[in-house]
Amino acid sequence: MIDTHCHLDAAEFDGDRREVHAAALAAGVTKLVVPAVTVAGFGKTRQTVAQYAGCAAAYGIHPLYVIQAAEGDLGTLRRWLADENPVAVGEIGLDHYVTDGDPLRQEFFFVEQLKLAREFDLPVVLHVRRAVDPVLKQLRRFRVRGGIAHAFNGSRQQAEAFIQLGFVLGFGGAMTYIGSTRIRALAAELPLESIVLETDAPDIPPAWLNGGRNAPAELLAIADVLADLRGITRPAVVAATTANARRVLPRI
Repeated sequence: MIDTHCHLDAAEFDGDRREVHAAALAAGVTKLVVPAVTVAGFGKTRQTVAQYAGCAAAYGIHPLYVIQAAEGDLGTLRRWLADENPVAVGEIGLDHYVTDGDPLRQEFFFVEQLKLAREFDLPVVLHVRRAVDPVLKQLRRFRVRGGIAHAFNGSRQQAEAFIQLGFVLGFGGAMTYIGSTRIRALAAELPLESIVLETDAPDIPPAWLNGGRNAPAELLAIADVLADLRGITRPAVVAATTANARRVLPRI
């Protein structure tokens, strides 16, 4: 399996990163995409993916961190994209859930990073919290080679818009909650070739963790939830979602 979104470099794993990685491998998670969130963290992301087998980096500036970013960070990102052979530009996008964010600054950094993705012909890993339509607007303006809409929580129409633009949709812990009716309906009904699996560890824990720290080993049980929702087998889910991830992230 491929965990298409796992912050294995996060401080929450500093005490037991090796054990967390080993548990993921034991659960059959053989590939993990580790998206950076700040330029200051690029070095730790690189160190993590170099040290742990099966990990691959994406480099980008997360929308919730653009307030502390300088415009010169875009030049730094460009150098890392040129030199480090990442699988994607990410985690980038827009977040309109946090009320003290700066939407205009988020949009500036998002657009500039889309331009970099286009320059390097890289897919993007998107953060789209409460901002699906504004993200789609920019994707139509600055066409990239596709990628992943991480933690998707939009409508069926919005999902289809992403698919038409060459994206797949990331499903993870939120899908495991009985109350997440819209997400679970999308997971059950969207074309299977449009879905990838993710944990967003250490965040978005599945229901059975009761708000505790998420980890990439949980991807196996998340795959079982998707299989149950769709009425298919775990091997079918694993085969399809792995193929989808490899299609949109060819460097993985």
